[in-house]
Amino acid sequence: MASQRTLGPLVLMVCLPPLTYYFYLCLRDFGGALVLPRSAADLHDLAARVPPPTPQALALYGGWVVLQVLLQVWAPGQVRQGVPLDEGSRLAYRLNGWLSFWVTLAVVAAAVGAGVLSPTAAYDEFGSLLATVNLVAFALAAVLYVQGRRAGSTTDDPIRDYFMGTMLNPRLGGLDLKFFCESRPGLILWVVFNLSFAAAQHQRHGTVTLAMLLVNAFQFLYVADYFFHEEAILTTWDIKYERFGWMLAWGDLVWVPFTYTLQAYYLVDHAPELSPAATAGIVALNLAGYVLFRASNIQKHRFRRDPEAPVWGRAPEYIRTTAGSLLLTSGWWGIARHVNYLGDLVMALAWCLPTGFRHPLPYFYVVYMTVLLLHRERRDNAVCREKYGTDWNAYCRKVPWRILPGVY
Repeated sequence: MASQRTLGPLVLMVCLPPLTYYFYLCLRDFGGALVLPRSAADLHDLAARVPPPTPQALALYGGWVVLQVLLQVWAPGQVRQGVPLDEGSRLAYRLNGWLSFWVTLAVVAAAVGAGVLSPTAAYDEFGSLLATVNLVAFALAAVLYVQGRRAGSTTDDPIRDYFMGTMLNPRLGGLDLKFFCESRPGLILWVVFNLSFAAAQHQRHGTVTLAMLLVNAFQFLYVADYFFHEEAILTTWDIKYERFGWMLAWGDLVWVPFTYTLQAYYLVDHAPELSPAATAGIVALNLAGYVLFRASNIQKHRFRRDPEAPVWGRAPEYIRTTAGSLLLTSGWWGIARHVNYLGDLVMALAWCLPTGFRHPLPYFYVVYMTVLLLHRERRDNAVCREKYGTDWNAYCRKVPWRILPGVY
């Protein structure tokens, strides 16, 4: 059993970093086409194209992380208490993401305007930044593992401990490492990458296309909305239950900014034509997904804060479990158990459609999100069934659909 539990994490740590390089090389050198090596020589040629870390990339990312840490620690913001921990205590979190987001963009804009930073710097150094941030993520996971060993919270499975993490809320002074990495370095960098790709498109082709504008606008809205509703992160699965190790560290620092930007990177050298009808349809699709995603998440967050608050103008309906938790069964959450995931998937499709249909790579995001959210829903279902027992069975009878009513 121990070897099986170790195999999955080991495979992911070995395979996922090269996959991010593969996507990057397909975009940079092969126009977005998926290149399949047919021989050892082809594989060697592909590997030889991987850029190493550079002093420029190290300086850029080092400065980036320092800026985000300083903003997290020093920028003004309300302090909120997290959910109760197992022993009943609550951790305090400084919620200054909204201000930090805009200050970061202002700093980047000022650096570009002053000529200190090229508007295409993130695009130009993308490959070297990918190498640099991979090293940072692996090193951070190692530090977290050592910290866990010193705290006596490791098991007899060091690979799984390194992958999953050993502590729920590791902190460095006043800096909560998981809360910080969950959003600041990766999510804001996602927006900066997109803006740099738009600048690169303009530099290379003399224009910024409608498709590029749509992708930038959609994803900018998503990230800005995240920080505007930053308090809601305190009740999410990652913050409440996941220990902080390689899985979250690498996912936050590498996977998010370097794969969620595939559409914008692809559009640097591609200009699919979008008719007014297609544009209107894609915009409507994104807005529908956004409304569903945000409205459902806010509804659940408010219910957790105040279970008696009205839901859609009526008293909320819920199941009170023997464990003490309340399971909301009205409003959006009476439609499906994870209706918020449906909003995520609708937005994911809208972000991919502006890239056209010439290559499949830009659609990786919606495929990945579908697999991720289906797996997460299944895992959440198993955890809740074990935790709530017959109460969960009653909840599933009350809300039978998992994500998409009438289908799944």
